[in-house]
Amino acid sequence: ALIEPCALTGAWVDKEKGLLSMITLELGVSSRLCALLQEGERVVVMGPTGAPTELPENETVLLCGGGLGNAVLFSIGKAARERGNRVLYFAGYKKAEDFYKREQIEAAADVVVWAVDAPPIIPATRPSDLAFLGNIVQAMLAYADGRLGKTSIPLAAASHLIAIGSDRMMAAVTAARHGVLK
Repeated sequence: ALIEPCALTGAWVDKEKGLLSMITLELGVSSRLCALLQEGERVVVMGPTGAPTELPENETVLLCGGGLGNAVLFSIGKAARERGNRVLYFAGYKKAEDFYKREQIEAAADVVVWAVDAPPIIPATRPSDLAFLGNIVQAMLAYADGRLGKTSIPLAAASHLIAIGSDRMMAAVTAARHGVLK
């Protein structure tokens, strides 16, 4: 079957095995056809386009992902930890049923705050992680104010912020971080 070009979200790469993981939102005909691809079927990919993410070494990195943004952030978190950084990760979702890739997200962070807009909450399974009912900005503020309990990485310790999600979420996260740290 011939599929017109689709913009996909890259999730991870395994260079040794020659594997690429990409996420498709099934919104149009071509993106729905991607679900019919069989294992071993050949596809043509192009990319990446744009600039690579710049990461510091031996610092604290704050990651904030909204929904599908988490598909990209766990690879960035993994790379940040490989550079000796501590990673504080706020993973936000509209509903718990939108949640996926727990193991990869946990491996990408020292502390994960799972935030979901509507019940039920996404339970934390590691002692360092926390769960929050509310949006990602409310979770950041509660974390910074100590309302989520004792934490091992203060929000103010973060020297770098990487946010991936809707434009509205990223603007709100950036504004909240600057308000919290000043």
